[in-house]
Order: sequence, then C-alpha cells, then structure tokens
Amino acid sequence: MKTYSPKKREIKREWYLFDAKGEILGRLATQIAHLLMGKNKPTFSYHLDSGDYVVVINAARVRVTGTKVKNKVYQHYTGYPGGLREVSLRELMEKKPTAAVKRAVWGMLPKNKLRKKRIKRLKIFAKAEHPYEKKEIHLL
Repeated sequence: MKTYSPKKREIKREWYLFDAKGEILGRLATQIAHLLMGKNKPTFSYHLDSGDYVVVINAARVRVTGTKVKNKVYQHYTGYPGGLREVSLRELMEKKPTAAVKRAVWGMLPKNKLRKKRIKRLKIFAKAEHPYEKKEIHLL
C-alpha cells in the first residue's frame, strides 16, 4: 500500500468567513492559521500549500484580554541606525485595525517558504462590508 500525496491540480480551495466582532485576537488567529495551512483537510501535507481562503470582517472590533491593549508593543526595524520603531496595540488598532489581525495570524503560521503564499489568501476588512459576497463562503 502506497502513501497518498496530493498533487497541485487536485487541491480544492474553499472560502471561509470569520466575524471578528467580540472575538479574542489570539484564539481567532489560531483558527485562521489552521484554515490557511489546510490542516482541516484529510489531504494535508506540510510541503504543499493546500489551505483555503479566509475573509475576516469587523477586524476593528476584535478583543484582547488583560492589559495587552496598553502593554503590547510591536517592533519594526527599518535597517538604518536608530531605526527601531515601536507601536502599541492601541495605536495600531486606531491607525490600521486590520494590521493587528494580520500580524497575529502571521506569527502563527509556520516559518517556511509557504508563509507568504498562505498569508496572501487572508482577506481582512475593518467593517462588515467586503467584496467577496458573490463567492460561496462558509460562515464560521
């Protein structure tokens, strides 16, 4: 008996919709990363990108627990001397609420060559309106 390995042409991608209103950021990010990797499918394999598309609405209304709103800091280094930039979660949610969800999912995806391809299938919107309403989307 041989081990089954799915081919690229056999991969079927589905669309999932998450409403982030009132959801906890970390728990939402783990569910999204799980779908982007394709771990919900019986044909999952680590070396293939077999994940699904995920649409997240109401990203501006996501919750965090504890004192993360004021204590959590995201850092980015520009590459220049003295170029370490810091932004708190509160500032990030005010300026660009979709970035907090994207960064949380980005951190939960495996650190390999498929990471950039997987994150491209994540569509995040701050409000409830999105352009993917004509697609057949599974609500979660």
